[in-house]
Amino acid sequence: MNLPLKDNENYHSIDYYKNVLTKGEYTDCTFTNCNFENADLSNFNFVECHFVECNLSNVNVIHTTFNDVVFNDCKILGVLFTNCNTFLLSFKFTNCTLDLCSFYQLKINQTQFLNCSMHQVDFTDTEAKHVVFKDCDLYQSTFDRTNIEHADFTSAYNFQINPTINRIKKASFSKENISGLLESFKIKIK
Repeated sequence: MNLPLKDNENYHSIDYYKNVLTKGEYTDCTFTNCNFENADLSNFNFVECHFVECNLSNVNVIHTTFNDVVFNDCKILGVLFTNCNTFLLSFKFTNCTLDLCSFYQLKINQTQFLNCSMHQVDFTDTEAKHVVFKDCDLYQSTFDRTNIEHADFTSAYNFQINPTINRIKKASFSKENISGLLESFKIKIK
């Protein structure tokens, strides 16, 4: 199916809850201060797009393409990224709230999460090699059979990762947050 192409366009302060975004392929577009809450973005293509100060909570992203997409200062609650088109999937999140999102069974290698709130995020069976979790709050996020080899957790906090059920070879942690690896062993650290 050929989608209409939108190239190098800027969208400002639009409420897509009231005004439905035209289904299409958006390339090098910027969405600033837009409300997508509960919007149906299924089968959309976003390539090299920027979302700045947008609300994308509970959006439907079934078969949605995110290729080299950047999210800055966005509220993204409860999004099931696991439903996205996995071909060329790549994104970066800075200063975002990603609570209750799911990356279940996705390959998100080399993704950068910078200064994000990531409470109760599901990384079960996710391949997250070389992922950066810089200054991220991972409170009650699930790492189960997750491949986080070479991932950077040195400034992440509130995580609990069981080394016996996850692949953590060459992942980086700091002395301050190492207790997140030992919680599952019920060890007391003083």
